[in-house]
Amino acid sequence: MTPESDPLRSLDAGLTTGHSTVQAPAARPAHVRRTYGRRGGAVDATHDGPPSPPPPDWRVSDRALRLLTVAAAAAAAALVTGHAWLLALAAGPAVLLALAAPGHGRPHRLSVEATAGPRRCFEDETVTARITVRHDGVVGLLDPVFSPGPGVLLESVTVAGDTAVLELRATRWGRWTLGTVDLDLYDSGGLARRTVRAELGEVEVFPVPTRAGLTPIPVRLPERLGEHTTRQSGEGVEVVGVRPYVWGERQRRIHWPSTTRRGSIQINQFAAERTADAVVLLDALGDFRDPVTGSSTLDESLRAASGLTRAYLKRHDRVGLVSVGGTLRWLRADSGDRQFYRIVGSVLEVRKDLGQRTADLRRLPPPALPGHALVYAFTPLADQRILDLLAQLADRGNPLVVVELPTGDPYVEPDDATGQVALRLWRADRRAMRFALRNRGIPVVTHTPGEALDLTLAPLTRGRIHGRSR
Repeated sequence: MTPESDPLRSLDAGLTTGHSTVQAPAARPAHVRRTYGRRGGAVDATHDGPPSPPPPDWRVSDRALRLLTVAAAAAAAALVTGHAWLLALAAGPAVLLALAAPGHGRPHRLSVEATAGPRRCFEDETVTARITVRHDGVVGLLDPVFSPGPGVLLESVTVAGDTAVLELRATRWGRWTLGTVDLDLYDSGGLARRTVRAELGEVEVFPVPTRAGLTPIPVRLPERLGEHTTRQSGEGVEVVGVRPYVWGERQRRIHWPSTTRRGSIQINQFAAERTADAVVLLDALGDFRDPVTGSSTLDESLRAASGLTRAYLKRHDRVGLVSVGGTLRWLRADSGDRQFYRIVGSVLEVRKDLGQRTADLRRLPPPALPGHALVYAFTPLADQRILDLLAQLADRGNPLVVVELPTGDPYVEPDDATGQVALRLWRADRRAMRFALRNRGIPVVTHTPGEALDLTLAPLTRGRIHGRSR
C-alpha cells in the first residue's frame, strides 16, 4: 500500500474541512491567579507570573493613613467653622501618631524561612506551607497575602505569633509553582508596615490512576519468566494437556485419570509463563475540553495511562513511555514499583511544554519501542500528526491498541442549519479516522472518563493482539 493510497494518511483533507466549519472543543484556558489576604480579600488576575516584589523599607500603614485623615479633617473643620471644640477630635489621632512616630523597637534585620511539604503528592491532596519570620525587634500584627500558582488552591490560613501556616490543595496533576507569600509586618502600634516575600517552591502532583486490572497481551512474548501464559510448553501452573511419561520426570505431575483410562502413565503438560513488554504512547499535542462534561483529554489520558501502567507493573511486566507533544520524551521499558513514578514524573512538565512544537514525529528512538512490544496509544485523535505516527508504528510490526479519549461534539445552536451540517461532517471525519485505523488491523477502543479502564479493555481479552509481520 502506497502512502498516497493509505486511508490513514489521506485524512488530512477531511480533517481540514471539518475543523474549518465547526469550532472544535476549546483548549484549556489560561490559569487564573487569586491573591488572598486580609488586606484585600481575593482578586482575580491572569497568571502571567508572580506579582511585583514589595518595597523593602518601612512605610505608612492603612491605619496611620486613617488617623492622619481624621486629624487633618478635624483641624480643617475647626479652622473653617471657628469652633475650637473640633480640635479635640484631632487631638486623639495626633497623639497616637506622635507616640508611634519615632518607631522605637522596630526590627531592622528581617529574614523569612519557608517550608512546604510534601513535595510529591496526588491530586486533591493537601500541601502544608509554613512561613516563619525572624527579626531582632518587636512587631505587632502579621498579615500574609498569598498569590497561588496555577495548580493549587488555598484552603485555610493560620497565623500564630511570627509563623503563618497555609493549607493548600493540589487540584491538577503537573509540576506547579506553589506561589508566593507576601508577609506584612506591622510595628507594635500598627502605624507602619514592612513586607517580606517568601517563595514556596514547586510541587509535583501525580494523577490519580484510573482503576484497571486487565492486562491484554500480544501473540509473541519475550523469553523471560513472568505471569502470562503462552502457547508454548514450559514450567508453569496452567495445564494445557497431557502427554506420555518420559523417564526422569516428576511423579507428582502424573495425571491419574488419563493414566487409568489409557493404561499408560500420562504427565500433565503446562503452559510456559512469560512477561510482557508494554509501551504507553501519550498524545500531548493538544488539550481539549469536553463542552458538556468539562473533562480534559490530557487529564484523562494520563490518568488512564497511569492505571494501565500500574496494572502491568503488578504482574511484573516491563512498561515504557513515549510522550509526544512539546518535547519528545521517552523512557526505556522497565519493571518495578519505581518505574510507575518514573513514567508519571517524566510527563509532569507536559503542560508547560504545550506551547512548543515537536519538530519531527516520524522518527522515534529505537530503544523506546522494544521488539514486539505492545503499544497503547492514548489520544483524542484530533491531530493529523498522531495519525501519521500510528501508521509508522503499525508498519514497524508492533502490536498496537488505540485508546480514544473522546473530545465531545462541538456545540451548535439548534436553529443553526449550517452548523448542523458542519457537525455532521465533523462526526463523519471522526468515523473515518476510526475506520482507517481498523482497516489497518489496529483495534480502537473508546474510554469514557470516570469509568474503570477494564470496561474499555474488556473486548481485547477475547483474543491475543496481533501485530503486522515485518
